[in-house]
Amino acid sequence: MSERGLLIVISGPSGVGKGTVIAKLIERGAVLSVSATTRAPRPGEQDGVHYWFVSESRFSEMVKQDEFLEHAEYVGCSYGTPAAPVDELLDAGRDVILDIETRGAMQVRSRRPDAVMIFMIPPSMDELAGRLRGRGTESEQKIAERLAKAREELPLACGSYDYIVTNADVASAADDISGIIRAERLRAVRRTDAVDALIGR
Repeated sequence: MSERGLLIVISGPSGVGKGTVIAKLIERGAVLSVSATTRAPRPGEQDGVHYWFVSESRFSEMVKQDEFLEHAEYVGCSYGTPAAPVDELLDAGRDVILDIETRGAMQVRSRRPDAVMIFMIPPSMDELAGRLRGRGTESEQKIAERLAKAREELPLACGSYDYIVTNADVASAADDISGIIRAERLRAVRRTDAVDALIGR
């Protein structure tokens, strides 16, 4: 029987580079969970790959049946992480990454206390502002709103997360998280089966 995988929550302010770092972790064997949403698919998006696209009534039923690890509404659409597909991957020994904002992360923490909580920060607020401007997709007002939101979220990193990783360089940040995963796998609470096997218990 394979060792159960780790549930890894990664949060951080918009523009910090979570997606790029997570792509590196996926190359190393981790899996990104697929969220359910009530919004319509965008061109090129595939059901079960980018999102699980469900109706409002189906989403409401999933909430009633307690099928989500976390869920929230954003800009008039509902989003949530279905628990069953995540648990199937974890049972198969895969490490599953949830790329979610802080409110959803706190829901996961309360439901799955064994989740590994990682908050990604930029090397500086100036660097974060530069990354947001570098996208070339948002107005200065929207960038200012995102920076204000980041200042609200950053204090949560120290009180509600297990690890803080600075993304000054994508490869180094991915290495840091890979190191966290290796260390978490060796925690005594996760190794009781190995010890029991040695002593025949």
